[in-house]
Order: sequence, then C-alpha cells, then structure tokens
Amino acid sequence: MSSPAPFTHPVRVYWEDTDAGGIVFYANYLKYFERARTEWLRALGVHQQALRDTDGLIFVVSDTQVRFLKPARLDDLLDVTATLRDAGRASLHLAQQARRGAELLAEGEIRIGCVDADTLRPRRIPDSILQALHA
Repeated sequence: MSSPAPFTHPVRVYWEDTDAGGIVFYANYLKYFERARTEWLRALGVHQQALRDTDGLIFVVSDTQVRFLKPARLDDLLDVTATLRDAGRASLHLAQQARRGAELLAEGEIRIGCVDADTLRPRRIPDSILQALHA
C-alpha cells in the first residue's frame, strides 16, 4: 500500500502536559497520537462511539513503539500526524509523528486492532471502514 499524505492534527502543550523539568512528559506523546488517530478516523467518517453503538466494535492499541528525539515545551504548538501504513482484516498499522514546525520531536509506529466491545476478541474491520481508508 502506498503512503498517502499524513493526516495532521494541531495540539497545544499545556501545563498539565509537562513534567517537573518543564518539558512534555513522555507518555503524553501517546495521548497526542491517540487524538490524531481519533480525528483522522473522524475525518474519514468513522465515529468511534457510533461504531461501538451500532456494530459493537472498538479499536484498541495492540502494539506501539515510540522514539523521542527532542522535547516539546509549554505553549508549543505541535502538528501530530497519522499515516496509514497497512490495513489488515482486523488491524491497522500507522506511522505517527509529533512536530514543532519542521522539527521532528517524536515518532512512532502504532498497531490498532478491531475487537468486539464486550468480549475484546478480534473482529473483522467493517468493509465500509476499509473502503474509506482506501478512498
């Protein structure tokens, strides 16, 4: 699958995001990545609460790897991206980045799986979502 242009979501760094050293606490990059993935899905017409309500499905993170390169600080405006790398029958593999302007601060590889909301067992991603991903 060829890599489309990344989806970009802006994130402002607030006090609550920083640690005692005044830089973004490392775990918050995963929150930023989650927000960007959620907004990417929303832009594709996939609303996660509706997916749960109508199909009984949710997406869960099954694997992640993050590299931290440079710190973000209070009041920084970040561009957080999500780029689909691969879409399987029950999972999506994405590349994500957090940038301050042209400066790469953190990057990660995230795999999310589609599971039954009640049993948490893997389920096939609905065709309508796969079609939206490839449109």
